[in-house]
Amino acid sequence: MDLAEEAAQEAFAIAAERWPRDGLPQHPVAWLVATGRNRAIDRVRRERTLEDKTRLLEADQPAATMDELDLDDSTIPDERLELIFTCCHPALAVDAQVALTLRALGGLTTGEIALAFLVSEQTMKRRLSRAKAKIKATAIPFAVPADRLLPDRLAAVLAVVYLIFNQAYPDRGDLAANAIGLGRLLAELMADEPEVYGLLALMLLHDSRREARVVDGQLVPLAEQDRSRHDRAKVEAGRAALERALALRPAAGPYVLQAAIASLQAEEEVEWDEVAVLYERLERVTGSPVVALNRAVAVAEAGAPERALELVDSLELGDYRYLHSTRAELLRRLGRQEEARAAFEHALRLAATDPERRFLARRLAGL
Repeated sequence: MDLAEEAAQEAFAIAAERWPRDGLPQHPVAWLVATGRNRAIDRVRRERTLEDKTRLLEADQPAATMDELDLDDSTIPDERLELIFTCCHPALAVDAQVALTLRALGGLTTGEIALAFLVSEQTMKRRLSRAKAKIKATAIPFAVPADRLLPDRLAAVLAVVYLIFNQAYPDRGDLAANAIGLGRLLAELMADEPEVYGLLALMLLHDSRREARVVDGQLVPLAEQDRSRHDRAKVEAGRAALERALALRPAAGPYVLQAAIASLQAEEEVEWDEVAVLYERLERVTGSPVVALNRAVAVAEAGAPERALELVDSLELGDYRYLHSTRAELLRRLGRQEEARAAFEHALRLAATDPERRFLARRLAGL
């Protein structure tokens, strides 16, 4: 892990020096990968050469050749996916696997990862440090796992891909597309795993709403979206992946359940009672308070905002921004203007994107 990070840093440092002078290479990412890899190989060769020479001083032994260095003996069809499987070592707790992989490969900052895990940035820094210390202390190998070991790492890999998608979804279409691409590759690699297809379906169905979700810089809630702006090809592809998942295992896992919810939400007329039932099932499977919050939203849309507010007020999610924006909206619908105003002001302070801020400010102004 340390070697990989140092090699990447060296590659970026070299790029920062050369690209302004020599111009951008035709394939920047490939250039960075090749440069980082070469730096890593050079370092390994220097260390092994030193070891060989040290041994030769101690005994008359032939030095090992460096042409035997094997970089790729994997059937995983993509280097990014290969690295994610490599980082997700089962000797670490799943949360640690996911956090470490997101930090090293996912393009996310420690603060963004902390937000995804609903912990403070300092807590996440300590988790990452402990994970790295365990890798070093127990000599966990940084190596691509054999094909037979891939299922043991699947849960963490799915979590990594989905968290990358979630962080990218609001305003990083390129990164979201990369996550969907990784989902497609996972489906090719592990074609008998229903949760792989569930995750792919979920990402496609959510991404189908991208053009309708933010219009002219304004966030548009699902109930108010122009359905003609939804990408029907992605909706159909998502539903096809969902059907494949259900065919493989009728007892749905968490990603399949979420995909089924997203499929219902893609209908012209959403059956919110059914969505609420599926969220209740998902809550039993995951025990997640965020799922419980989404269930409350569905309950409100089904016509019971009072019950939804009771559910929201029973949750312990601290300053999770969607908790406060949801609570503010429920108070607004119930006509509790002053409480709604305070809740919207709190949510506005926590908002992470400009479209969110504009949406909350609009709701606040309308009270």
